[in-house]
Amino acid sequence: MLYSWLLIVHLLAAIAFIGTLFFEVFIWHRAREELAWSAQFTSEQAIARRSRQVLHGVVLLLYGAGIGLAWHYRGVLGAPWASHFSALLSLKIVLALSIIGHYLLLAYWLTQKRLSPLRAVWIRRSILGHMVLIVILAKLMLR
Repeated sequence: MLYSWLLIVHLLAAIAFIGTLFFEVFIWHRAREELAWSAQFTSEQAIARRSRQVLHGVVLLLYGAGIGLAWHYRGVLGAPWASHFSALLSLKIVLALSIIGHYLLLAYWLTQKRLSPLRAVWIRRSILGHMVLIVILAKLMLR
């Protein structure tokens, strides 16, 4: 029963996380170009602030449930290349850890005041790409 709840929480948090990045990369990035500079700046700040507030909780749920699900498969993860399922699960975990690495790099760039608009776009696209690959791997695990 706990496994089912963890799976539901994990899936809903993944939807929220991917949806937020999808909005930022494909919708907001282009839509803001149609606004005056002052409106761009104000709306960018408001969206970024709200996004951070919401995503902190979403990420905690996503990774917390993910750790719980991984714990359920700890025996399989002991031999990551022993089966199709364990290989795909291991790759999903590596990609999820890479996303954490992206956020650590983002935090570093922010603290060093080195986050340029180009870097911000690159890191969002890269994280979204990682998340799409994780979803594809999850679907392939069900074969």
